[in-house]
Amino acid sequence: MQTLLLSSEDVDENAQMPDVIRAVEEAFAAYERGDAQMPAKSYIDLPQYDGDFRSMPAYMQAADWAAAGIKWVNVHPNNPQEHDLPTVMGTMIYSDPETAFPLAIMDGTELTMKRTGAAAAVATDHLAVEDASSLGIVGAGVQSYTQLDAISQVRDIEEVVVADVNEEAVQKFIDRYEDEFDVRAGSISEAGHCDVLSTVTPVEDPIVSAEDLGEHTHVNAMGADAEGKHELTDEVLLNAKLVIDDYDQTTHSGEINVPFHAGVLGDDDIYGEIGQIVTGKIEGRTADDGVTVFDSTGLAIQDVATAHVVYEHADENDNGTPFDLLGLGN
Repeated sequence: MQTLLLSSEDVDENAQMPDVIRAVEEAFAAYERGDAQMPAKSYIDLPQYDGDFRSMPAYMQAADWAAAGIKWVNVHPNNPQEHDLPTVMGTMIYSDPETAFPLAIMDGTELTMKRTGAAAAVATDHLAVEDASSLGIVGAGVQSYTQLDAISQVRDIEEVVVADVNEEAVQKFIDRYEDEFDVRAGSISEAGHCDVLSTVTPVEDPIVSAEDLGEHTHVNAMGADAEGKHELTDEVLLNAKLVIDDYDQTTHSGEINVPFHAGVLGDDDIYGEIGQIVTGKIEGRTADDGVTVFDSTGLAIQDVATAHVVYEHADENDNGTPFDLLGLGN
């Protein structure tokens, strides 16, 4: 038995977004049912390199499959300018839960982008208005692409407004999608007045206010993944129907972490977790809802669910490079 080595291109080819969205939704449901194990994300802070490492192990049991693995990922903001490397890189080890055999080692960076987009799509499907046709995106980095790729799978998106201080990044995004959507550059407020808004920035000072949002906008707050990060003003969070992915992670490092630790926002301000909505324990969007917010920190169960999709398709399609990692000679 051999381990499959899967590059970023292999992950991209085999992580078909509709399949990833379904797998991530199953992961949220498994976690809510108690059919998953996900220890807290651990951090190794390296201020001397202006970066950190994060380890994310998980196991989940879906209806007819199980998956286990661990993602080792970094965030080094100086990498692009100083080392010509991406800010975020990741490696995923995907294992057979029954035997612990390492079935695959795959690029975790592409995997992260795919599952992050899929998580936003799951939330959008349950929390956005049914006839949503416009998507705003604040932040034109790599995560913005899978936000559109995924959300357009669950809503008939026609108009896309992207806002970023980096005009070159905005133009690159427009060039990529101009043949598929009515896509243009715009202000944060113009993006926020779309039916759905995804924020994918690393800011620590909020950049989206209540006035920047439409009356019924659904917001996917995807950027905050560490203490101190904060994209939406407290007023937005306090007035919205607020849904989180995981209590411990969001209060520690999600969009709500700053106002939560300041005592501005409390448990009573959180409507529930996305897993509760997926499993039908609580309602998603109702006719009475105005602005809704999904606070996504990114869960390890999303990674193993996506890795399962990638591995199964790669095995079927004979993609990747098999090698004898353990020296078993077979």
